[in-house]
Amino acid sequence: MVGEIGIPREDFLHRMQWWEIRSVIRGYERRKRDPWSIARWHAYNIMAAMPYCDLKKAGIYHPTDLIRFPWDGEEHNTAISDDEAADLVNDINAFNDHESYE
Repeated sequence: MVGEIGIPREDFLHRMQWWEIRSVIRGYERRKRDPWSIARWHAYNIMAAMPYCDLKKAGIYHPTDLIRFPWDGEEHNTAISDDEAADLVNDINAFNDHESYE
């Protein structure tokens, strides 16, 4: 995975903080969503164009009815709890207290 992200192995394993790694991995996973969603949309439309394929009879009204991915139905709520906010503040303070990036 490190090669696909484009970060040198040494940086990923020894120089990055845990919160940086988590952000990089989440961004990588988000980039992979679009091609899969497009492929699903194409499959749905190809099937809908076939005269002998009755999607509505099969209960398929939307591409997500054909196949569901883990990110389908995710809410994009950015609200965080007070505890999560306190954890973030502590992480930021710990980062700022660190004298060097090594």
